[in-house]
Amino acid sequence: MIDFGVTEQKGAELAAQMARCGVREEDLAERFVRGRGPGGQKINKSNVCVRLRHRPSGLAVKVQEGRSQALNRFLARRRLCELLEARALGGESGAARREAKVRKQKDRRRRRRKKLPR
Repeated sequence: MIDFGVTEQKGAELAAQMARCGVREEDLAERFVRGRGPGGQKINKSNVCVRLRHRPSGLAVKVQEGRSQALNRFLARRRLCELLEARALGGESGAARREAKVRKQKDRRRRRRKKLPR
């Protein structure tokens, strides 16, 4: 088991969740990239952001919730398992996701137009 810097109980729960989803460590492609956003110099200089791709399904997640690379690795695996479970349960389709994305973009543009001084 990989040490993610979390309690043994959380590590065991993750291992069980990965087993339920059929995710093996060998199936994962993991990359570490520089973080972005708030957090200052520490985030901008270190590779704490984790990109995790599940080769068999093609699903990919990118996590940068904490300043610790180990914690982000744990969170990426957990999020990947959640996505695989949602897909197995018949989660929303690709068309529904695209519609939601377009709706979100339109709302953002509308709010931006309201803020601009004329």
